[in-house]
Amino acid sequence: MRYLIFANTPAHVHLYKHVVEVLRARGHDVLVLGRDYGCTVELLEWYDLPYEVYGYCATAKGSLFARLPAHYARALYHVRRFDPDLIFGMGGYAAHTAALTRTPSMLVLDSESTGLDHAVSTPLARAVLTPDTFRKELGENHHVFSGFKECAYLHPEVYERDSSIRDRLGVDADEPYAIVRLNAFGSHHDVGEGGIDEADCRELLDSLAERATVFVSDEGRDVDLDGTPAEPFSLHPALLHDALAEAELLVADTQTMVTEAALLGTPAIRSNSFVGDDDMGNFLELEDEGLIFNLASFGEVLEQSEMLLDADGVAAEWERRRDAYLAEKCNLTSLLVEIATERGDAESVGGVRRFGEPPSREREPAAVVDRS
Repeated sequence: MRYLIFANTPAHVHLYKHVVEVLRARGHDVLVLGRDYGCTVELLEWYDLPYEVYGYCATAKGSLFARLPAHYARALYHVRRFDPDLIFGMGGYAAHTAALTRTPSMLVLDSESTGLDHAVSTPLARAVLTPDTFRKELGENHHVFSGFKECAYLHPEVYERDSSIRDRLGVDADEPYAIVRLNAFGSHHDVGEGGIDEADCRELLDSLAERATVFVSDEGRDVDLDGTPAEPFSLHPALLHDALAEAELLVADTQTMVTEAALLGTPAIRSNSFVGDDDMGNFLELEDEGLIFNLASFGEVLEQSEMLLDADGVAAEWERRRDAYLAEKCNLTSLLVEIATERGDAESVGGVRRFGEPPSREREPAAVVDRS
């Protein structure tokens, strides 16, 4: 069979990288359509995935909308040329090109806040798959699984830590370090949203540096680190998860890396304008499980980060919480491979249930995929 996968952001590359590996090992043809956004192309190259680039998008607000017509034209060209049996994606590009070419599509979504994208894409998809923490119904083809999209690459059955990461970072074996991740807020679902501003960021870096070495991963490359005690995360972006797994703390105003930290057993503090009563279900659950902190006030961010770095036994406790939590979560790579072989018929795959269906009716989870 032939599968086409849209990778619009770096997170999408991670979501599908093992799926591509398994499908190709089984003799299927796979093409990834990548958008030149952030480090997406760098990751496609790093993992040696078969890809074509359908367009460029800067991290600045407004960049995407000006380029949409050209993006769709090139994406449609590549879809027609490849002629897939199933298209995977996260929104409009996948759903619309699939509809125009009469190809079944499978959307994997995890953000309730992208209402416009849901409205124009989900009715066209053969199936929509979300975490079971998702709090918004997306139609009769909406299915859920136990876990998060990050379980496709950070589930214990899939993820293998790079033991050389401390040497690569230049930190000693017992040297504590923290990572600060700053979002560019350039995606369409980020319009009107914000996070840690530059003044607060500098105060945060000063505070963290009194307790640990500090690395900054700045998606928009907007924060001037001159005169601060922090240094930029300068390794290849594919190594960021390994660095995160060894870190004592993540402080971020972004979304994906906070979930990644939770699944790696690293304490994480998330602070942006999404935090509140209407927050996304996955972050509310992770906080309930004691794996992350969702804090709107910068004062709370400072206080909580200092407490976590000063306390004893935090790493061991977070590892225990992570292990207990992931014991009930699926290997999403296995699930997506099985859905792919069923041409997007999620209803026939174990470990998936319709949105709103009680968990007690859930079938047996998908078998573990052998990636050897």
